[in-house]
Amino acid sequence: MVGGTFGTWLYTKLKGELVGQDGQGNRYYRMKGGGTVHGDSLRKERRWVYYAGDVEASRVPAEWHAWLHHGTDEIPPEGGPEKYSWQKEHLPNQTGTDQAYRPPGHAFKGGARDKATGDYEPWTPG
Repeated sequence: MVGGTFGTWLYTKLKGELVGQDGQGNRYYRMKGGGTVHGDSLRKERRWVYYAGDVEASRVPAEWHAWLHHGTDEIPPEGGPEKYSWQKEHLPNQTGTDQAYRPPGHAFKGGARDKATGDYEPWTPG
């Protein structure tokens, strides 16, 4: 069962209403009927994601993150919002993978840093 536990799957089948899907295949749900909540209540409509593949929160694109956390009630358009030429595609967290950022001098990048330029003066208590 990809995307979650049996309990999540069952809950989704019984109580979930599919709202949309992102480019990675993650599906977004809310309570059937929009999750009616009393007007004076601080509780909000229940929303969740059913992941296609690894359960990793960083795989949720920004537009869906805003919807999940009640930052907006607008459901993102199919295919996502308009992309600008300077925008990169969404990339999940790469920590712990070969694709993770490692600064110059990191042990996994040879461990050799550039020499200090001489403009650094250490603080000495005085």
